[in-house]
Amino acid sequence: MIINSLLVGIGGFFGAMARFGLNKHFNRPENVPLPVGTLIVNLLGSFLLGVIIASQLDRYWTLCLGTGFMGAFTTFSTFKMENIQMLLEKKWRGMLVYLAVSYIGGIMLAFLGMVLVS
Repeated sequence: MIINSLLVGIGGFFGAMARFGLNKHFNRPENVPLPVGTLIVNLLGSFLLGVIIASQLDRYWTLCLGTGFMGAFTTFSTFKMENIQMLLEKKWRGMLVYLAVSYIGGIMLAFLGMVLVS
């Protein structure tokens, strides 16, 4: 039981650090109208989770990579807050594009990751 928690924690540490780095690099308010960092992280995370699931890794790798890394790497709460901010700022078009690309693209990329591995 302790090993499971350690694996999730280790994966989570590296996932959070990777997300922080990508968000910092891509979320530059002066040159992008959408939160591109979160979008890239969540789309990449969907693809990678599809790859991880389809790879049928053993339980320990799945805990570390699937639950830990991907759980900390992707960010549903930030995605929701960014949508609320766009709603409050009346950036309707950007919000709809962000929602559509995130949800539709995420599902398609998760499926693509699974198909490529299978």
